[in-house]
Amino acid sequence: MSTKGKAAIFVEPKKPLVVDEIEFPDPGSDQVLVKVFASGVCHSQLHTMQRPARPGHRLPELLGHESIGIVVAKGRDVNHVNEGDRVITTWVDRDNSTTNQPLVMHALNERKQYAADWRGKEVMHSAATWAEFALAQERVVLPLPVDAATDVTSIIGCAVMTGAGAIINTLQVRSGESVVIIGAGGIGLCAISAAAIIDAYPIIAVDVSDQKLEFSRRFGATHVINSKNIHPIEKIKDLTEGGADFAIDAVGLPETQEQILRAVRPGYSGKSRGGTALLIGITPPNAKANLDTNLFVGSRSFTRTSGGDCKPERDFPIFIRWYREGKLKLDELVTSRYKLDQINEAVDDLEHGRILGRAILTFD
Repeated sequence: MSTKGKAAIFVEPKKPLVVDEIEFPDPGSDQVLVKVFASGVCHSQLHTMQRPARPGHRLPELLGHESIGIVVAKGRDVNHVNEGDRVITTWVDRDNSTTNQPLVMHALNERKQYAADWRGKEVMHSAATWAEFALAQERVVLPLPVDAATDVTSIIGCAVMTGAGAIINTLQVRSGESVVIIGAGGIGLCAISAAAIIDAYPIIAVDVSDQKLEFSRRFGATHVINSKNIHPIEKIKDLTEGGADFAIDAVGLPETQEQILRAVRPGYSGKSRGGTALLIGITPPNAKANLDTNLFVGSRSFTRTSGGDCKPERDFPIFIRWYREGKLKLDELVTSRYKLDQINEAVDDLEHGRILGRAILTFD
């Protein structure tokens, strides 16, 4: 028996999403159908919407990839959750053993049971969460404790995982080590929060918005730099005695990619390793980075992360515990809430920097 519900449908690049009713098939043997309570609104989806159509990319499709909901149906081979369970959906495998989003999408495009129906057209989806229901592969669905919040925790599945995971997994920051975060949006604030929780110092937030920088102090930033008003690299070097241990680019622009390399301390061949620059932000379509290769002299490291190198089965309980203990301030970090019918307003607000922390969609 199929399930009908409203969804935000991506029909054409650079055009508003269409909110309309779609019809999901019954879950396949390895699938879970989730009634969504809340979903994060992630900036990466804007890149998908703005990118020109490319070969092999089938439209229409559904977007969104982090949510909280309740299981309403499951396939015969799904054993770790049951109907009536509250769950988190994400885009990284529960044990992070086979995560490869492009391959996942290719698999979806090849398997008819991963298509919903909209006005007689197939709509592709990959655990898409900007909808009243999400039909997800069981490997991206995790149990949520029965007493956990069912709104702000929706951003654990991407924003928290990526930002906090970058600190504890990718970089493995330790107490007393210095961290620079360029970009005080949702993911940057999650990185700042995790750095504060593990007692990094100093924690330097860099942005072009005084409002966002002041907001970042609530999550643990010890110093802030508005890069429109002051040369950030020189200030960072002053604050860290020559360069930070770690620098994170949560923006993804060519200039911020170079800035994180310049922000970390140099090393000395055979004596000490330099600092590590980490790219999280997604480079906008058609933007090209031209890094000065001389910056790699001195043993600086440059690396990339996807999903904060998290293993959701291991790490999500940690993030939920931090939230319960008041260390991870999700209630403060989620500053904007929208209904599904307001999705294009949410996208526009996100694109134009009007969201202070992180936005979510909520469903009645």
